[in-house]
Amino acid sequence: MNPLSRVAAAGLLLFAFRPSWAGEEIRPSVERNAAPSVQLDHYARFELKPVRMDAPYAGQETNERARNAVQENLRQGLGQWVAQRNAEAVKAEPAQTLVIEPVIEKVRFISGGKRFFAGAFAGSSRILLRLRLTDAASGELVAQPEFYQHARGMAGAWTVGGADNAMLARVASLAGDYVTANYTAQAGGPTGWEE
Repeated sequence: MNPLSRVAAAGLLLFAFRPSWAGEEIRPSVERNAAPSVQLDHYARFELKPVRMDAPYAGQETNERARNAVQENLRQGLGQWVAQRNAEAVKAEPAQTLVIEPVIEKVRFISGGKRFFAGAFAGSSRILLRLRLTDAASGELVAQPEFYQHARGMAGAWTVGGADNAMLARVASLAGDYVTANYTAQAGGPTGWEE
């Protein structure tokens, strides 16, 4: 069997044995996120929780790698902003705290290894991330924006997974941008969805 035939056969095997949920539609429920119920500068303290991911996505090696990458990108972006806000002097007591909980609702992440062997045949990567912003004292939901990004199969193939990894950085950036944009204004923000 020649090398080209092997690559094609590997791609067909990956397609045939992918999980049943792998072909499900992943997209945000809205085109633009609504503004939070209050400006986020209402809060003097912020708590950024670790990224959560539930079944059927949790526990799968490639999805866990995607979760870890989103976690790291959020730590470097939004986490730095949270640290700066928390270092500022509190203007009024008691200091109110906003809890920021990132949740990967849905994900289909194609690893660099799969890209190397199957290229574009492995399909597109997609991710839907939701932030739950809640008042720590009351438990009241302040906002629940969602963020979507994708990496097309051909782009992933040409970059041997680079486009797939960039997708994870972009979704974390969108989430951070929403929080910072709504700090001094109730502005809402983009989900990242485009037709």
